[in-house]
Amino acid sequence: MKFLLKQIHKNDHLFQKGGKLERLHPVWEAQNTFLFTPPIKTKNGPHVRDSIDLKRLMITVVVALVPATLFGIYNAGYQQLLAIGHIPLDAAVSALSTDQHLTIMLHGAALVLPIILVSYAVGGIWEAVFSVVRKEPISEGFLVTGLLFPLTLPATIPLWQVAIGISFGVVIGKEIFGGTGMNILNPALTARVFLFFSFPTDISGEEPWIALNNPLLGVAGQSAVDGFSGATALLVAAAPDVTNPIQAMSNFGYAGSHFSLESMFIGFIPGSIGETSTLACLIGAAILIITGVGSWQIMVSTVIGAVAMAAFLNMFAGPDLPSMLALPPEYHLVMGGFMFGTVFMTTDPVSAAQTTLGKYIYGALIGILCVLIRVWNPAYPEGMMLAILFMNIFAPLIDHYVVEGNIKRRLQRAEAK
Repeated sequence: MKFLLKQIHKNDHLFQKGGKLERLHPVWEAQNTFLFTPPIKTKNGPHVRDSIDLKRLMITVVVALVPATLFGIYNAGYQQLLAIGHIPLDAAVSALSTDQHLTIMLHGAALVLPIILVSYAVGGIWEAVFSVVRKEPISEGFLVTGLLFPLTLPATIPLWQVAIGISFGVVIGKEIFGGTGMNILNPALTARVFLFFSFPTDISGEEPWIALNNPLLGVAGQSAVDGFSGATALLVAAAPDVTNPIQAMSNFGYAGSHFSLESMFIGFIPGSIGETSTLACLIGAAILIITGVGSWQIMVSTVIGAVAMAAFLNMFAGPDLPSMLALPPEYHLVMGGFMFGTVFMTTDPVSAAQTTLGKYIYGALIGILCVLIRVWNPAYPEGMMLAILFMNIFAPLIDHYVVEGNIKRRLQRAEAK
């Protein structure tokens, strides 16, 4: 490492002010500070001094995303091999051989890694362009955005759509506001919502990996290689002719295990790459909470808000109302992108609420809105994406009233004395 640092310092003068490559200083600075501690240090004053900076903070989030990423790779390969008949429909994952597990990971990597690489490459280029033009350091926030965005996509997404989506998220969702720390919306969600409304059939979950030769689906004898039409658990539960969502998911059947609470918690079901496994998301949540990077207040209040609203709506369930009214609260927590959004999207330090009380309010409203959208909007049963983006807009307002309330209470105490 010392040799590498020495080589970097040897060429520093080329990228400094007055050097031949001065305009490319942000690009040079990025590779230096990504690998080593930035040379900028506090010299005086009552500053807290440690080795943690924004880049290291973002890398911690990337580490927390590793479980969901690895599981997403495995699940994508599993769904593909299941669909083309290379894995028996009645075979349990735990019963597969080591060679089969390796084959699944290789197939999944072939599907998922290109999506991640395109996201990082295209988004990174945009970050570099804006940094060079503004003569500012390259944003370390893209370390997270570049991975978060592909994990919200299905494995069947065309790569050109990934490039368009991340371009929109970085340029329109962040850079036009001034870059990292200035955006009002989560860039990864901004990119996903752009793809959702631009290419709904590719992004909405209507084409997940699913076995077309599964007799439980009533389509025996069919096969496919590149893409498979089917339905996610949310689409099945929200179907217009469904009166009992749990029974509908059980009758639908998937690879012999159905859309059960257990299978949705573990994650071996169709869906977006990083969102199917609640278990993997909870591991990431533990990492973020232990390291102090993610706000547990937002996570907990989001879950409480969703559970409370789902339990409240259960009281009004009936045959003439949407079937999702009858869905128990615990199912909302493991279906779709709820837990992924709760752990990694709601806790975005830029677009989320900053005050302690504001975090509780912000999270609770996201959980409530997510369930309301799922129940009352049959055209979009997911809900989590729109709920987070909506509350991103109101987060500054929430913080404003919390701060004003604190000021008012302190003034009243001062006057009382």
